[in-house]
Amino acid sequence: MEKKESGSPASFIDSTVVPGDVVLDLSSMTNQTIKLGGGLRQDCDAISVMKAGTLRFTKPNKYWVESSQKRYVPCVEDTVLGIVVDSKADNLLIDIKGPALAFLPVLAFEGGTRRNIPKFEVGTLLYLRVVKANFGMNPELSCTDASGKAAEFGPLKDGYMFETSTGLSRKLLSSPTCPVLEALGKKISFEIAVGLNGRAWVNAASPETIIVVANAIMNSESLSAAQQIIMVEHLLKNIE
Repeated sequence: MEKKESGSPASFIDSTVVPGDVVLDLSSMTNQTIKLGGGLRQDCDAISVMKAGTLRFTKPNKYWVESSQKRYVPCVEDTVLGIVVDSKADNLLIDIKGPALAFLPVLAFEGGTRRNIPKFEVGTLLYLRVVKANFGMNPELSCTDASGKAAEFGPLKDGYMFETSTGLSRKLLSSPTCPVLEALGKKISFEIAVGLNGRAWVNAASPETIIVVANAIMNSESLSAAQQIIMVEHLLKNIE
């Protein structure tokens, strides 16, 4: 396969890329620090593509390849929804839809010490942050933000968890607000947590509202912004 090469990141942003494309040449980007997200890898001064998709960039310095798929590839600083599958002395084993189970150190909580180790039953749903994602190793998770605070991380109680593609997850977390979430938020009250690993959790005052929100999100992936708004209005008639 012929490799495309460019020292200018802008030439590839928002364009379709395939495995083997060299999208950045670090030797021509002196005094710049960049962060690599999913789908990219570094080989000396070359940043190349590992999976087909669209190259994205967010300020100040992060690049990643966006694609819609069921399988999740962990990446540092991703926020994910994980399910506790086992408990060990020092770690919790977590399913994050990746190629291998992730581990959550029992001290990876705000103010975590040996005296106040949290107890979670198998099946507990947690909102987590990926802190290590090295090739050939189990990913490591944390229930704190970069400053060590709990922030929004931790167990998600009640509500309903459902699975989506990784592409839809990114759309739900995008800025400005995804049309389907904006349309729902104008009419009803609900809580939502979205993981970049293709999982979403919704909670509301009534089961009917939860079902409507979940259905609206799952139906929105292939719809335009205008179609999403029409679809939400139709679904909301069921709970009026």
